[in-house]
Formats: sequence, C-alpha cells, structure tokens
Amino acid sequence: MARSDAAAKALLARFGIEEPPVEPEQLAKRLEVLVVQQEMKDDVSGMLLRKEGEKVIGVNRRHAPVRQRFTVAHELGHLLLHRGRPLILDTDIRVNLRDTVSSMATDREEIEANRFAAALLAPEVMVRREVKKTQFQTADELVVRLSERFGMSQVAMNYRLMNLGIISSPQ
Repeated sequence: MARSDAAAKALLARFGIEEPPVEPEQLAKRLEVLVVQQEMKDDVSGMLLRKEGEKVIGVNRRHAPVRQRFTVAHELGHLLLHRGRPLILDTDIRVNLRDTVSSMATDREEIEANRFAAALLAPEVMVRREVKKTQFQTADELVVRLSERFGMSQVAMNYRLMNLGIISSPQ
C-alpha cells in the first residue's frame, strides 16, 4: 500500500469514519486546521500555510463545492505527508500551493497529495462496498452515482474507479 493510501486510511480510522461521504473540512477541524474560503486566481485551487504550530488551508471560493472538497483533502495530504515548501517572505512560513501546474501531478509531492485526497474521499473499502450496493447499467452510470454518493466530481470519481481497477477506461 502506498504511503499516501496508508496515511488516508489511518486518518479515517483515527476518527472512526466508515461511511461516505467523508467530510474533509470536518477532518481539518479535528486536526486543528482552519479552513478559509478566499478569493484566488482561477488557476489556484488552494494552499496550505504552516507557521509555529498554526495551520491554515485556503480554498478558492469560486470553485465548485466538489472541487473545494478535493482541495481540502489534497492539502490535508500535504500536511500529513510533506514538510512544505518555503515561501520567500519576511517570515518563516512554509506553503503548499495547489494550482493548475500542481494539479497536473508531475511533482512527487503533488502526486502523493492527489492520491491521498482520492483515498481519503473515496476509500477503497467504501468504494467497493458501494459498487456492490449500487444498481447501474453502464460504467458511466456507476461514475455518476458514486460521484454523488462520495461528494466528488465525476472526473475525480472516474479516475478513482480506474485506479482501483473497477472500470477499465475513462467515461
């Protein structure tokens, strides 16, 4: 099991979460992380700020709620898995920024944070259980139903189902 999957599974177990939808903002609150919606450039989804024990996740308020949920989960992945990158200011703040470049997941930390977010919002055990319970005729229909159940975009759920080997091609 990948480090990001194990970290997501451990976080869910720590707080006894066994049913979807997983609420990343509630998890952040329980981890004493402040989540703030704010104006950001369109290509920026969110950021994680850490300084002297204080942690803040900023989320682009203009993005769709399902994207905001994924962003919070992604930033929690950075919090739990990565030390952060320095931001050049007159202080020692460390920042992880999620933008269009990072969301393409070419950087190891971004890949891990995306994988953590997917495993947190749609844990394999829960997804497989829901697939068994869900009536569907096509893979497309399955993606739509599960995206609603897990509070994820259809695109994110499509990738999650492909990565779990439940569907074989993009819908």
